[in-house]
Amino acid sequence: MAVNKRKIGSKYEALAAEYLQKKGYRIVERNFRSPFGEIDIIAEKDGVIVYVEIKYRSSMRYGDPLEAVDFRKQRQICRVANYHYSGYTRGREIPCRFDVIGIYGDGSIRHIENAFNVSDSL
Repeated sequence: MAVNKRKIGSKYEALAAEYLQKKGYRIVERNFRSPFGEIDIIAEKDGVIVYVEIKYRSSMRYGDPLEAVDFRKQRQICRVANYHYSGYTRGREIPCRFDVIGIYGDGSIRHIENAFNVSDSL
């Protein structure tokens, strides 16, 4: 039986969105698409725009889910974020950051705030 990765991804993105809301984040958008790619969740908390990448692993067989957000993925996220930021802020200067959420097979969640910087990824 084929695995529907989009369906699985949506389930864990919803779990991450719920987690963030419980932590006081306001979800601005989910699955934001641009010509450069997609960002799983865009949220806002305390006046900061937060671009969130979610990674799920049912086991550690292929490594920690957080390790999947490598330099190449960070660069792509930054490009998409730049595209979103320029339209969303409409010339206002609003701080932003990049978070990564790892969801593990046992249901645990690890949230890395400010996981990487734009300057490190471009």
